[in-house]
Amino acid sequence: MTASQVSVRAAGLPDRFGRVATDLRVSVTDRCNLRCTYCMPAEGMAWLPRRELLTDDELLRLIRIGVERLGVTKVRFTGGEPLIRPTLETLIAATSAMRGPDGVVPAIALTTNGIGLDRRAAGLVRAGLGRVNISLDSLDPDRFAAVARRDRLDDVLAGIDAALEAGLEPVKINAVPQRTYRDDVPELLSFCLDRGLELRFIEYMPIGAPGWSKDAVISADDILSALGEAGYSLSEDRRPRGSAPAQRWSVTAPDGRTGRVGIIASVTRPFCGDCSRTRLTADGQIRNCLFSTRETDLRAALRSGASDDELIMLWQGEMWRKAEAHGSDGAHGSGEFGDSARRMSAIGG
Repeated sequence: MTASQVSVRAAGLPDRFGRVATDLRVSVTDRCNLRCTYCMPAEGMAWLPRRELLTDDELLRLIRIGVERLGVTKVRFTGGEPLIRPTLETLIAATSAMRGPDGVVPAIALTTNGIGLDRRAAGLVRAGLGRVNISLDSLDPDRFAAVARRDRLDDVLAGIDAALEAGLEPVKINAVPQRTYRDDVPELLSFCLDRGLELRFIEYMPIGAPGWSKDAVISADDILSALGEAGYSLSEDRRPRGSAPAQRWSVTAPDGRTGRVGIIASVTRPFCGDCSRTRLTADGQIRNCLFSTRETDLRAALRSGASDDELIMLWQGEMWRKAEAHGSDGAHGSGEFGDSARRMSAIGG
């Protein structure tokens, strides 16, 4: 079966390796109010022109097709920084009203840096938001500013507090540990245990600012070592994690506090064989993998009058081309990655 043979009669979003995408990541903007070192260069980002961004109606049409026709059961809104889009509540409310073929309500999540969340968390929950992941790489103001290139730690902490107050559960914290700031690893975990937050450490991936090398990655083994050295006891969750990107551990702090911590080890412990994700960029491109070197343009088809069936065929065709791992066939576990032309901020995590 070739990509050209995928038709709307086929169910869902399968690929050649038996995986089926049910998790849609929707980037609503490529813009961001931080300049994190692992995501983009300090200066010189070429933002997408406004006319190239999908409108709310265009985004919702594609989300509806995903939910109602293609078996999408989870929609995660991302950026750039999604809170920059003023109509985010409208998008979430409309998505929460959609139903899958069996009447299934899509789970709706948000990945954000937390800036401005203190003013909008309650409204987002009313609109239908169920879960949130908030980026936080350090609790030290100077270290935070060095990584984010902006002095906004207090704003992020206010956003975390607002998410908890709004009743979002769980509130997950995403951290990309830096080799020069290894002390941040146990400090972040302690902070999360205190507040009932679920911490996710994410290995630094080769899609951010130029100059990535594997030597710069704080690996899953490094993270576990840093936690052990700080006196934390960890027990790996042996239950199958399915398509979840994080491997989880039960953790006990030296003072007896308990909780869970996850590690997303895309570089050193790839989990491509269980991937269930499909990605829609803010300018209407479908990407079958975060590391992909190509994408399929749905915006042009939308704006030229394509029918839903025609859009489905394009979307299914792109997913059918999905590589076995990391953007190039046979790369699983080899450390080789596709050279994406986009930065992380323009893809959506």
